[in-house]
Amino acid sequence: MIKKTTLETPRLILREFELSDAEAVLRFNSDDQVTKYTGDKGNITTLDEAREVIRSVWQYGYQHDGYARLAAVDKATNQVIGFCGLKYLPEYQMADVGYRFLPQFWGQGLATEGAKAAMEYGFKQLKLDHIMGMAVPENVGSTKVLLKIGLLPAGQIIDLGLNIDLFKVSREQYLKQ
Repeated sequence: MIKKTTLETPRLILREFELSDAEAVLRFNSDDQVTKYTGDKGNITTLDEAREVIRSVWQYGYQHDGYARLAAVDKATNQVIGFCGLKYLPEYQMADVGYRFLPQFWGQGLATEGAKAAMEYGFKQLKLDHIMGMAVPENVGSTKVLLKIGLLPAGQIIDLGLNIDLFKVSREQYLKQ
């Protein structure tokens, strides 16, 4: 049996998504505040669509790439409140660190806490050479998280019709911080 990825921070459990998480996935992916800057607003509107993302994106990533976004579980309530973790982006041949939380959990440092754990896992366990992150310039909170966890500005691109700031760090740069 393959060991499932589970990371722990002081306030979060980051674990692989299960089909039973579909209601939570629908909740945070159908919230307009949450998807405002993601370019995928309106992509998940039903439980079946949420299950399909769990199955075809995240569970596929665990099996095919060895990692994918993880369910962010609030330790205080044992509820899935978003996602946090790495995702392989073939177009960049690199892992992207990302996070998405319900608005009531914003501004508490949870994205930074979870993303830092994902970075550590990526560089120390998975031995990745580089990790990147992306944020639209208007998403100041997300940009602050990417900088706090050690990513460095690396230019801009246009993706999904959005101007996006790129951030990147090598394992060597990260471990020297």
